[in-house]
Amino acid sequence: MRTITAAQLLERLDRDQVTYLLDVRSPEEFENWHIDGAVNLPLAELPHHLNRIPRSAEVFTICAAGARSASAAQLLEQRFFDATSVEGGMAAWANVYDEAERSVGRAAIVQIRRRGKGCLSYVIGAAGACVVVDPSLALDRYQQVAAARGWRIVSVVDTHLHADHLSGSRLLAEAEEVPYFLGADEPVHFAHTPMPERIVLGSGEYVASIKPLSSPGHTMGSTMLMVEGSALLTGDTIFLDGVGRPDLAERAEEFAANLYASIHAHTDELADDVAVFPAHVGSGVEVLPGVITTETLGALRWRLAPLTWPKEQFIAWAASQAKDRPPNYAQIVIANQGDRAEALVDLSDLEVGPNRCAVVAQPN
Repeated sequence: MRTITAAQLLERLDRDQVTYLLDVRSPEEFENWHIDGAVNLPLAELPHHLNRIPRSAEVFTICAAGARSASAAQLLEQRFFDATSVEGGMAAWANVYDEAERSVGRAAIVQIRRRGKGCLSYVIGAAGACVVVDPSLALDRYQQVAAARGWRIVSVVDTHLHADHLSGSRLLAEAEEVPYFLGADEPVHFAHTPMPERIVLGSGEYVASIKPLSSPGHTMGSTMLMVEGSALLTGDTIFLDGVGRPDLAERAEEFAANLYASIHAHTDELADDVAVFPAHVGSGVEVLPGVITTETLGALRWRLAPLTWPKEQFIAWAASQAKDRPPNYAQIVIANQGDRAEALVDLSDLEVGPNRCAVVAQPN
């Protein structure tokens, strides 16, 4: 039986080289989270529906962790199909990364994409130094990005207290012996450095500047980061298909009002050509290999109606639209607050599943 890694599957998907992706989990598992374009046919039903699978297709089978997909691939091989199982299943898919880069003023922004979960993190570098923003637990990825460009990690930032994935910020800051910056109003129970008024990379005429912008709404301590006056890292405040959900703290209308105020206080005076770099992308946002995922603020103003709505209309919409919560979000928040005795790396199973941190807006 042939197998393929989740990373190799992503490469094939990006090159449009997957003709048939067969998800053999239950319909409930599939509905909760799946790869775009996959066909669902539970393993128990597979022998009775082989006529649904094109004989000419190269079939890639996937499940939750790899066992069911291996059985499916073996069954298909016995019936003379061209079948390959995806090792580690959706759990492995949740940890597939790639990256893209763009120059912004005197800085460079490297976007590190956790493609299976739609999580985006960043390394912002200039003059031999860099800041890491919203890292996952895969610390070596950020260290390798910095080392490959000759950058020294000088600080780590979380734009907010994450509810959909485990933050690697504390671990990375400890490993590099650098400050960890977090918004002052986040309810964490460990020592960290208050968010500064300005983060500077380099010295003299080669200085690159990052300005933190307090942006309560998705969480009370949410922060956006203005890089070189022309790129806005929005965390979970503004997405390319909506805004951050305000309901996870069970105070949806209050947080939605804060979200509205934060968005308008920090973006109303910004030019249309400011680039927006969010902390997540939803399934409706196209991510291309080697191309940084971003939109201009002007394009979002034109496409996302809630960004231009009156306050009362925005609050009513944002507070009422979000429904399904991120899987295990309460346990993930507790872990990111520092209230779990287990090491964060031992809790990685909590992360499997979609991010669900956005209130998605219908485009104009």
